[in-house]
Amino acid sequence: MAAGVNAVSTPLEMVRDADLLRAMIDPSRTALVVVDVQVDFAAADGAMAGFGADMSAIEPSIDRMATAIDAARAAGMTIVWLRVITREDTDSAASKRLNARRGYPDSALAVCREGTRGADYYRLFPQTGDLEIGKTLYNGFHGTPLDELLRRRGIGALVMIGLTTECCVDCTARDAFHRDYDVFIIADACAGYGEAIHVSALDNLSKNCALLATTQTLVEALGG
Repeated sequence: MAAGVNAVSTPLEMVRDADLLRAMIDPSRTALVVVDVQVDFAAADGAMAGFGADMSAIEPSIDRMATAIDAARAAGMTIVWLRVITREDTDSAASKRLNARRGYPDSALAVCREGTRGADYYRLFPQTGDLEIGKTLYNGFHGTPLDELLRRRGIGALVMIGLTTECCVDCTARDAFHRDYDVFIIADACAGYGEAIHVSALDNLSKNCALLATTQTLVEALGG
């Protein structure tokens, strides 16, 4: 993975052998989880860019996400799309208190508001038969039917890509592990707002609850 675009330049423990990864992933019981690839998180005119976030890694990572999605779809994997959709009445009291204590304005919570362009998918879109999950906070399992829908399909493993590594990818991956799913994170098909936070999140996840791989290794493991 090349440096400078959240494609990690720091050595991380990672599954780099496609044959080994292939033995771990059965497409019939594995879901590819696409996390929060939305206008407010990814677009140059979205909320995070407006807040001054470092967006340099986002577009290159989305290119690799597209490759991972195509490979997973061709292999017959379930594709799950997570998306933040908020309203003023879904803003948690804890979020409000945390923002107030940080000195942030009330408008800082107005991200991915229901009915706005900011909540829309960005560049990558579901197809018929994919699962779509709306959520109000970081974790894709919290207050959603995700676990039930995965169990119905016999899914026992999750391959995760998306935005952002340190927040919604991290929170969802940890909860998945606690729910007894095998968790794989495609390190260069995720991104954070800056390389240091991206690498730190991957390092912590790999030490505690997930195996890391690259997009290329995933594609080769799935037969591409």
